[in-house]
This record gives sequence, C-alpha cells and structure tokens, in this order.
Amino acid sequence: MGKTPFLRMLSAIVLIWATMIAGAAGVLSAPQYGIAMYGAPALPPRFEAFPYVNPAAPRGGRIVLGEIGGFDSLNPFILKGRAPWAARMLVAETLMARNWDEPFSLYGLLAESIETPPDRSWVEFTLRPEARFSDGSPVTVADVMWSFETLGTQGHPRYRTAWAKVAKMEQTGPRSLRLTFKVPDRELPLIFGLRPILRKADWQGRDFAESSLVPFIGSGPYVIADFEPGRFISFRRNPGWWGRDLPVNRGKFNFDEIRYEYFADGTAAFEAFKAGIIDVWREPNAGRWLRDYGFPAVERGEVVKSEVPHQRPSGMRGFVMNERRSLFADWRVRQAMIEAFNFDFINQTLNGGIEPRITSWYSNSVLGMRSGPARGAVRERLLPWRDSLPPGALEGYVLPSSKGDRRNRRGLRRARRLLEQAGWHVEKGVLRNREGAPFRFELLLRQGDSENIAVATIYARDLARLGIEMRIALVDSAQYRERLDSYDFDMTAYRRYLSLSPGNEQRLYFGSEGRSRPGTRNYMGLASPAVDGLIDRLLAEKTREGFIATVRALDRVLTAGRHVIPFWFSRVSRIAHRADLHYPARTPIYGDWIGFLPDIWWKDPP
Repeated sequence: MGKTPFLRMLSAIVLIWATMIAGAAGVLSAPQYGIAMYGAPALPPRFEAFPYVNPAAPRGGRIVLGEIGGFDSLNPFILKGRAPWAARMLVAETLMARNWDEPFSLYGLLAESIETPPDRSWVEFTLRPEARFSDGSPVTVADVMWSFETLGTQGHPRYRTAWAKVAKMEQTGPRSLRLTFKVPDRELPLIFGLRPILRKADWQGRDFAESSLVPFIGSGPYVIADFEPGRFISFRRNPGWWGRDLPVNRGKFNFDEIRYEYFADGTAAFEAFKAGIIDVWREPNAGRWLRDYGFPAVERGEVVKSEVPHQRPSGMRGFVMNERRSLFADWRVRQAMIEAFNFDFINQTLNGGIEPRITSWYSNSVLGMRSGPARGAVRERLLPWRDSLPPGALEGYVLPSSKGDRRNRRGLRRARRLLEQAGWHVEKGVLRNREGAPFRFELLLRQGDSENIAVATIYARDLARLGIEMRIALVDSAQYRERLDSYDFDMTAYRRYLSLSPGNEQRLYFGSEGRSRPGTRNYMGLASPAVDGLIDRLLAEKTREGFIATVRALDRVLTAGRHVIPFWFSRVSRIAHRADLHYPARTPIYGDWIGFLPDIWWKDPP
C-alpha cells in the first residue's frame, strides 16, 4: 500500500527541511580562502595582492639593518636563549597570512583553505599541494601537527595558552587536519592559522627546548646564510621559494639579502647608520628627529627622512612598577609615583613638547576608553566585578597634568598626601614606612638606552624631593632579558604595542598566571579577576560592537590600575633610510609594524 497524501506531504517537508539545513551548514562551514575575526575578509577570493604592496617592485640588492644586543641561539620558538627575531619571520611560514590593512583578517599561505563553523568550535586547514620547505621536501599534515603540539608543549609560553584549549587534533585527509577546541574562543582558528610550521624531520635527534646555533629549515622566502653570534646574521632569498607567486606574497620579500648587524647600544647603532654601515634607522625621539639629522649623508641627499602614519592604538610606554614587590602593592603608592612624574616638563625637554601623552592602553583608537563614568554596555561589563575594581574604573580616571614648569609643586603635593594615606612619612628628609624602612628602589634599564636614562634622571630628582631614593641600574642586554623573564626588578622601562584586534595575547600581557609563571609579559605582576574575566569575554564576543565595548571596559580596568607611569606616543613612525630604498606610497593601517620593514620595501636596481 502506498503512502497516504498526508504522509507523502510530511516526508516531502522533512526532506526539504533536511536539505535546507544541510545546505546552510555547507554554506556556513565550507572551506574558505580567508577568515576575519569579525565579519568577512575585505579582499575578494581572487585578489591580486595586498593593497599596501607594490606588485611591480624590483627584486634584488641587499638591505642592512641594525639590532641592539646580541644572540646566542637560532631557535626563536623557545624561552631559553636569545635568538634573532627575524629568523621567525623570514625563515618560517604559517598556514595563513595576515593582511595588515585590516584589524585582523587572514588569507591562505601554506593552507589553501580554512573551514570553521559559526561557533568556531573547531577549525580545519587544507594544505596547498605545492607547499615546500627550503630543502625541497613537501610540507605535510604530519609537520603541521608536530609543530602545533611541540610549540604548545615545549615552546615559548606565548604558544601554550592556545594549545591548552585544544581538545583533539586529527588528520582528516591527505592534506587536511582538524583542531577541536575545549572552550568558546572565537580567535583560536586565527591563532593556529598564524602558528609557525616547522619541518618535523629537521628536529629528529635534537632537543627542541634547548637553545642551539644550528639553523632550522623553514618554508619561507629566506634561509639563514651566515652568522656570527653577537655580531651579525645574514638571510639570503631562496631562489626556489615555492610561494613566490601567491597573492599574499606578491610585492613582498624583494631583497636578495637581509643582514642584521648587532650593536652594544643605541648610540653605537646610530653612529653606524650615520657612517653608512647600516641602511635604516627608526628614530624613537621626536626631538632628535628635528635636531640631530644634519649630518653629511642627509645634506648630500644620500639619506632621506620618512614619516609613516598609522591608525593603531597608542599602546603603553613608560616605567612599569612590579607589584610583586610590597613597595608597589598599594594603588595609592602607584598613583603617587604617577603624580610625581612631571610629564609636561619631560616631554618639552626631550621632545620639544611635540608628542601627545598616552592616556590609556588603547587611546588613539576606537577601542580606547571614553572619558567620564562608564556607561551602557561598558558599564554592564564592569558591574560583575565592581567590588574589586580599582578606584576610577567605573567613575572615570584621568592622568594628572601640570603647568609644565620644572618644580611640579602641585603634583608633588598630591603625591605626598597619597603616600601619607598609605602609611609613609618623612623623617630627616627620608620617606619611611611605619617600621622605619626607607622608600628606596631600583630602576632597571638596559645599557645605552639613552632616552629612558634621560627620563629617569629627571624623574629621580623629583622623587628625591619626596624623600624617595631611586637608583638607576644599567645592565647589558643579556642580563636585562634574564631579569625581565624572572621578574627580578622593582621598576623598569616598559613598552607594549597593541593591535586593533586584541585577543589571547592579552593573557600573556595581563593574565593572573603571569604573576608567578616566568617568561610572560605580565611585568607588573597583575592578578585581577576582572581583567581575567574581561579577557574571557572579549574572546567570546560575536559582534564587533560587543567586542569594542569589552575592550573599552578592559582598558578602564588596566588604566585605573595604575600599573605604568605613562609616557608619550607618536602618531607617525620616523624612519631615516638610504635614498635608494623605497616603500609603497599607500601604507597599511598598522603603518610601520610587523610585515612592513623590510618585507614590502625594495631597492633601486644598480
């Protein structure tokens, strides 16, 4: 007996419904050429090149860059040792490539496609069949899986947080693999798309976690050609580089050789630039940019000065206080240290007053906190932690200002009141606590850090007027790195660049685990439930509007926490360079950032 009309109609409806669901799932989680943190990638599937490159740039020549310090390892993927950062960028490649003209979008590099469902609970990558390491061997799924696991378990701490969120990793095809995640975190597919991929066989019989001067094999445009630890390292373009003609690589990596010369300090490096030993100099000081570039090579036109604009957040630069030390555990003491810092006078003395002050971690961008009390969605995100928030997070926090004169009497008076409230008093010209211990600490700086030394010298004189002794300790680059990694300092120079799409790296900078775990970038020793909770929330946000509100809330908590004595920032990057070196007129929104110099520069043909 056949089906009744009702049953036939019901079967048809079920079939149509199932087909629609399957079709929708196919559309929503089909393999894609790219991925954006929010919305869709800006570039179409068959784009020619990134919009900020010159696809017709000539290839050839050499560029020589300068670095401060030295290196004793060629493994940039671990905490141990000091490795040239450029080895990570020039020799190794990732599954996806970042377009630095969008807040956070990736396009296929080693991977020809990426697939992830709407909730991003898993991600699947499919490798390009033509992808090759520099020795000619293919990049395989086994290499990718080994790289993910090895970096996540033995690599630098920055790799471990994301790996801990992986529930399962499996090969799903001859050229594809899938990662399934334990927790909701919409950034994870992009993070793994940017993990460096290494050749598994290259590390057989070697301890990955140990520093080594054996060059590693990558699939990138360059190979390590020559080096002498502490003096130089040279990268030469691989003539057989497999990815040369991909859209994400057109107009990039134009030099035949990229060489880095190492110097003991910034003064020596700048003199080397003036003498023609290195080709490019990034000038961090606006005053010097106006004052110190009248040397002969500039006058002859052999060196030109370029200013590269950007639209990224100010980030944070200043002196960070280590709150693991009881001296800086009280927010009133930290606020007093900020009040005593005569920013307007220092900025005028060193920069001619040109540079604006950093007013919050994400100032100069849409992500930065707004003035006044927290309102609307930002307030709603802060209320769950209102009892533990630092003063000013909800009500509004503003940095102190001064008249710009040398004495800063008003700021010092405010500082004295705060210190008295925190239990400090002056006795015979020395600030002491209730037990009679003097307020004495060490500012750790790297040798040759002339700008921060100049700031510290002025600051120390002002602190002495409060009865505080600040001793400036200058150490070499190796000691400086070691002491930062182990948090062995009272106060030190601090610089944190921040992107237009903050994500999991915020844990490395501010997560509570970093208070005790060595090697993170949580130099202040921050351990805040509010900060941890807001980072969790920003990783789970599904809309751009919700994401902005969460970052603004996080910005309020960080700023009101008074962890850093803020300096200034620049709305442009100042680069002096040889006249035969060029970059495209259309610069990315991130400006002089990762992927800019030397990646998209070129040299005039001989």
